[in-house]
Amino acid sequence: MKIHDKALPVLYALLAAVFYAVNTPFSKVLLANVSPTFMAAFLYLGAGAGVGIMYIFHFKKEDRSERLTKKDLPYTLGMIVLDIAAPILLMLGIKYGSAANASLLGNFEIAATTLIALVIFHETVSKRLWAAIALISLSSIILSLEGADSFRFSYGSLFVLSAAVCWGLENNCTRNISGKSTYEIVVLKGLCSGGGSMLVALVLREPFPAVGYITAAMLLGFVAYGLSIFMYIRAQRSLGAAKTSAYYAAAPFVGAFISFVMLGEPLTLSYFTALLIMAAGTALVVADTVIRQHTHMHTHTFSHTHNGVTHIHTITHSHEHNHYASGNSHGHRHSKKQLEALTEHNR
Repeated sequence: MKIHDKALPVLYALLAAVFYAVNTPFSKVLLANVSPTFMAAFLYLGAGAGVGIMYIFHFKKEDRSERLTKKDLPYTLGMIVLDIAAPILLMLGIKYGSAANASLLGNFEIAATTLIALVIFHETVSKRLWAAIALISLSSIILSLEGADSFRFSYGSLFVLSAAVCWGLENNCTRNISGKSTYEIVVLKGLCSGGGSMLVALVLREPFPAVGYITAAMLLGFVAYGLSIFMYIRAQRSLGAAKTSAYYAAAPFVGAFISFVMLGEPLTLSYFTALLIMAAGTALVVADTVIRQHTHMHTHTFSHTHNGVTHIHTITHSHEHNHYASGNSHGHRHSKKQLEALTEHNR
């Protein structure tokens, strides 16, 4: 496999983290004039509308087989429902806590995503990846417990942690349909989840924000949710839910830095200590993403009788596949088409 093919999913995951990082500090500013539920609604509606415009130019190029089907409905519905709950919980967490703390506590999503991927969806998690997640979680704990007030969990912190659990489950639902149209998934996420949050806001009779704040929230949603989700799904196709979430761990640190620049929230020695630990964890994730592609030659000899004469045939064929090195083990993974071809050949 070419280096470009290896690096691209990692780049997608890191870009997803950077795009999402702007969400917390900018939302903190907008929440002074927009209620939490309406804020969540317009963020997702902005994501759906923005990527929907992108989809208009891509639709004709897309293969019909990429589009979602009835078979994908359970995961699609789960994704939408969780995407209604998670941003509302996050906006409540940001409103009642600090933007930097909300960014950092969001790293709990990594642990939640990995545990759900392992227990429910039986995704392979190597020892190296577990070590990376442990380092990433440790860095989050160091930052989350900084200062006397941080040793007690506020309502804001509980809201953020609840949002992280919802997104951990949502990441795994999305992983199961990540091979389908990225555009279609993001548009559905945005419009359906945004619409659901809008209904909740209307039921709660939250005050409707001014047009200027709606526009700002939707533009933020296009970048922080739309483009971020788009890149995240593209990364999941190759990396899986657990590994993508580990790369995504850069988001809280970028968010905390932006909070420092925009809101004057301080960066301390603990921040930089945790950043070094996070870098070590990320290095382990990179090491776990070793994929080598090579070709195997196979020779098959078989005989058959035709008109009383026995014939012997020898056929040589080759196929390419990916070689994965993970932890202390390694193995081969064939594509579905390769397996079907081999099965048909051996019949």
